[in-house]
Amino acid sequence: MITTLEGNLVSKAADHLVVTVGGVGIEVLAPYTTIEKLDSERVFLYTRLVLREDSLSLYGFATMGEREIFDAVIKISGIGPKLAVAILSTLSVDNLRSAVLNDRPEIISRVPGIGKKTAQKIVLELQDKITGGLDSLPLAAEDASSGILLDALTGLGYSVVEAQAAIQSIPPEAPDDIEERIRIALQSLSA
Repeated sequence: MITTLEGNLVSKAADHLVVTVGGVGIEVLAPYTTIEKLDSERVFLYTRLVLREDSLSLYGFATMGEREIFDAVIKISGIGPKLAVAILSTLSVDNLRSAVLNDRPEIISRVPGIGKKTAQKIVLELQDKITGGLDSLPLAAEDASSGILLDALTGLGYSVVEAQAAIQSIPPEAPDDIEERIRIALQSLSA
């Protein structure tokens, strides 16, 4: 089993990387968040090799927490690796953990390809796994204003990932006024 990969980054695409190790180029499928974090020539990834009847795919993650969430999600009946990567591309590990522990499937249903029933199933299936296996991860603060901001930014045409990044860039000392927080988020998106 390939559990980590270290090598030179050859190329990045929207859904995968190519990393050379010992002169061999290896395609590594990865969440958008992992791909965006990689900005140097030398990379280190936590990986999971997934064997299917018709394919052999290597998935890479920037953190051990992302790989643990990936492993937990693909064990849920009806959810494969591509949907697990979509979840990690849309929600941070902290936000997913918060949604599961606070029984908020509506947060997970924001992931493209996941409806309300699937989101509820994910929350139900992960509750025991997340509390038992990932206690070292901090609980993300998911409040009503973040949900309003996310809805407003996605309503303006930004992707969920872009909107979440903009919301996370809002300084903690920013005013609580929603309009002001939207303005600050839009400024970070245009930078």
